[in-house]
Amino acid sequence: MSQFNFVSDLQNALILDGETRGPPPRWQKKLEASLNGSVNTTRSVLSVSYNTSFSGVQAPIKTPGKCADAKANKKQTPTKTPGGGDRFIPNRAATNFELAHFLVKSEKGEEENNDSNENNVKASAHKDERQKLIAEVAQVPESGQAAGGSRILCYQNKAPAAPESHTNPLKVVYSIKTPISTKSGSRYIPTTSERILDAPDFINDYYLNLMDWSGDNIVAVALGSCVYLWNAASGNIEQLTEFEEGDYAGSLSWIQEGQVLAIGNSTGAVELWDCSKAKRLRVMDGHSARVGSLAWNSFLVSSGGRDGLIIHHDVRSANHKISSLSGHNQEVCGLKWSTDFKYLASGGNDNLVNVWPLALSGVGTATEPLHQFNEHQAAVRALAWCPWQPNTLATGGGTADRCIKFWNVSNGSLIKSVDSKSQVCALLFSRHYKELISAHGFANNQLTIWKYPTMVKQADLTGHTSRVLQMAMSPDGSTVISAGADETLRLWNCFAPDPLASKKVSSVKSMAKQSVFRQSIR
Repeated sequence: MSQFNFVSDLQNALILDGETRGPPPRWQKKLEASLNGSVNTTRSVLSVSYNTSFSGVQAPIKTPGKCADAKANKKQTPTKTPGGGDRFIPNRAATNFELAHFLVKSEKGEEENNDSNENNVKASAHKDERQKLIAEVAQVPESGQAAGGSRILCYQNKAPAAPESHTNPLKVVYSIKTPISTKSGSRYIPTTSERILDAPDFINDYYLNLMDWSGDNIVAVALGSCVYLWNAASGNIEQLTEFEEGDYAGSLSWIQEGQVLAIGNSTGAVELWDCSKAKRLRVMDGHSARVGSLAWNSFLVSSGGRDGLIIHHDVRSANHKISSLSGHNQEVCGLKWSTDFKYLASGGNDNLVNVWPLALSGVGTATEPLHQFNEHQAAVRALAWCPWQPNTLATGGGTADRCIKFWNVSNGSLIKSVDSKSQVCALLFSRHYKELISAHGFANNQLTIWKYPTMVKQADLTGHTSRVLQMAMSPDGSTVISAGADETLRLWNCFAPDPLASKKVSSVKSMAKQSVFRQSIR
C-alpha cells in the first residue's frame, strides 16, 4: 500500500466520524509530511480506532491495513466493547503516544523556534506596560508598596446605612438563643419584630388594658382620648370614637364572635360599639370610678373598676346589671374567663387573685370566690388560662413580686412559681406549642417565651425601649402584638406553626368549648 493511499484511507475514516467540512487541519498536513519518510513505522504505530456509538457499542475498527472504501465501512455491524467509550476519543490502547509525540514535535519544533524570540520580547513589553498601569490605578510605586502602609484596595466612601424599616433575616439564622420545640424538633423563633407601628399618646398606666385583637383580625387600641381600629389584613386605620377633653378609654375587649367592642371609660361606664357601622349601641353604668378591665362570656360582659367592684352586665337586657362582686378592696386590673367558661379569674392592686365559680343559675358567678390566692407581693394584672388544661391558671406579679405562678383551681394548690427577674405585665399561652409568653418591664423591657411546664426560657424578644404593657394574639395564634410605653406597637411572628411537622397539632380555639350561656339559648 502506498503512502498516499494510507493517508487517504485515514482521511476517509475521519470523515466518517464527523469531519465533513473545511481543509484538513494542520496536524494532518504535518502527519502526511512525516509519513513520507517512515511509512512502515507509522503503519504499525498509528493504527487508530474510533468509537462512534453510545452505551458501549463501538463502530468497526478502521486500520490502514484493513480499511475499505466508505460505503463498505458504513455497512459493517457494530460490536460491543467492554467499558465503551466516548465517540470523539480514539482507542488509546492501540496508540504509542511517545513515538507520536516525538514525530509531531520534531517538525513543529523547528518551525516554532524561529518565532519564540520575537514572542518573548513582546510578552516582556506587555508585562511591563501592565505593571505600570496597575501602579497608576492603585496610586502606589511600581515596587508594589503603598506609601505609608495604606491599603491598595479599599472603599473610597463609607457604605450607606440601612433604612429604619430594614430587618436582617440572617439574625435569626445566627441567633444564639435558638429554642427547641418538643413537638416539631428544632424551630427558629425570630427575636426581632416583624413590623412596628407608631402609637402616639399610648397611656403608660400599668392598671389599664388598652388593646385587644378580634376574631375578625382587627386590632383595637386606645391612644390618648381616641380609640382606633387597625385592620391587620388590609392595613387600614380608622378612628372609632373620641372622648371629651379629660376623659379616656381605660379598657377594650372584643366579643368572641362578631364586631362588637366593649369600651370601659374613665367615668365608670361601659360602652358597646358596633364597629362594622362605627355606631355606639348602648352605655351601661354601674361603677363609681374608671373601668380598667373587661372580659366577655357570650352575651355577658364582666367589668372591673377602680372602686374594687366586678359587675356582670347582660347586654341583651335593659336592666343589664346581674350581680356585683366585692372581693377586692383596691382597683381590679385583670379579668379573664377560663376557656371552658366555668371560672372567672380577677387580679387586683391589693395583690390578690380571686377565682369565681359559675353561678348555680348558669348566668354570672357566685358572689363569693371559690379560691383567693394571696402569695403575690405586688399588683396582679397578668392572667392567662391554659388552653389544654382548663383548670390551670397563670398569674404574674408587679415590680415588687416579679413572679409567674401557676395554680390548680380544682383544689386551690400552687403548682409552680418562677422568678422572672422583672415586672410581669401580661401573659399569653400559645395555641400551637406548649409554651407561654410573658411581657416585662425594667430592665430589659422584653417579651420572654417559656416552655411549659418546665418553664425553661426559650427566647427573649427585644426591641421595646420602655416596659411592655399589653399583649394580644392573632386569630390564627401565630402572631403576638405588643404595646409598649415607648409608644410603639410591635408584631412578633413567634408562634408560627411548623410546616415540616409530620403530624400537625390542631390549634386550640379561643373558645375551647361553647359558652354555657349560649347552650341555654332556645
